[in-house]
Amino acid sequence: MSLLRMKQAPLRMEARNKRDVRTQFAALCYRVHKEKTQIMLVTSRQRGRWIIPKGWPVEGATPAQTAATEAFEEAGVEGKTFNICLGLYSYTKMMDGEPDLPCAVSVFPVRVKKVLDEYPEMKERRRKWFGLKKAVEKVREPELRKILKHFDPALLER
Repeated sequence: MSLLRMKQAPLRMEARNKRDVRTQFAALCYRVHKEKTQIMLVTSRQRGRWIIPKGWPVEGATPAQTAATEAFEEAGVEGKTFNICLGLYSYTKMMDGEPDLPCAVSVFPVRVKKVLDEYPEMKERRRKWFGLKKAVEKVREPELRKILKHFDPALLER
């Protein structure tokens, strides 16, 4: 895994056509427990699939800051967020009563330091720690599987 380090400016949002590919930012929430890397996955609200926390861009926030906010809201975790994009994956967001939206998701690592007992979406989602290999098996998106498969937290601390 190669890492690109650069300073990310906060985003300025512009109106888009509803049919465009949408951008989201995700948090790869991890910890090293007994010398093994673990990934926290959460369930999606509608279908209960295992996913990583993700959400829409936020005006005035960097992509990494947005990922950290999603980690807090969806998984109830706090930690050190790295301003490094680990990769991109795509999926189709199913919308109730509206056309489905194609989404491209940028993934940012969050080293979890604190797991909260209460958090905004605790009644809407389940969360669970998985070993890297099991996390790869649990997610459906092929590009996300590849990001997880090649994830090495030791490279972040260099």
